[in-house]
Amino acid sequence: MNRITSPKNGRVKEWKKLKNRKGREKAGAYIIEGFHLVEEALKHHAEVTDLIIEESMRIPNDWHTGNVTTWVVTEPVIKELADTETPQGIVAIVQFQKENHDVKPDGAYILLDGIQDPGNLGTIIRTGDSAGVDGVILGPGTVDVYNSKVLRSTQGSIFHLPLIRGDLNEWVPMLKEKGLKIYGTALQDGVPYTDERPDGGYALMLGNEANGVHPDLLEQTDLNLYVPIYGKAESLNVAVAAGVLLYGLKAAE
Repeated sequence: MNRITSPKNGRVKEWKKLKNRKGREKAGAYIIEGFHLVEEALKHHAEVTDLIIEESMRIPNDWHTGNVTTWVVTEPVIKELADTETPQGIVAIVQFQKENHDVKPDGAYILLDGIQDPGNLGTIIRTGDSAGVDGVILGPGTVDVYNSKVLRSTQGSIFHLPLIRGDLNEWVPMLKEKGLKIYGTALQDGVPYTDERPDGGYALMLGNEANGVHPDLLEQTDLNLYVPIYGKAESLNVAVAAGVLLYGLKAAE
């Protein structure tokens, strides 16, 4: 095993750059932390290049690290790389997911238009994973999926689903060509989600927390759905709405 004792080590400085979006984009890699996320990454064959563990910790015997380079480091090094106040003593470097643009004509997909809150994005990905969707397409204006708060909120689901970053104005016609029905989310010209019965593949489009789905995209949908409000709240959190709609559509298939 390799050993690093100083946070000023050159390799630590390079890893630390992955804590911001510019550094991640340049390196094509990101940091995950905590035993659960690292275990999920290894289990689901994410491209983990480096496993960094604090010297008082032990790697579980049932982990298959393969060709992953392992580093034993001091607590100050872990604190330099971790993003939480009380790190668990383990972080890993993972290469960006290779994007798979193959679409299943009978699949279920999530389209995200400008989701800005990291917790919402992570929860939507986790919820989509639970509801059995086949992929998530992240449109412009959506928070970086490799943001540390997003990663923690996914609880490992980021390693279970294809994630694609692209222009929704290009993806909507492509999905339609494959025979998928495009559901928008809006009150205007919308119907309660309980009225819809999917009869094939579909994609559910969710919009920005403050402004919803952009009007230009709503014009391209086949049908707009909404979740009825029975109390006095003005609206639902977008991640909560995603859960209701995804499970509603799944149950109605």
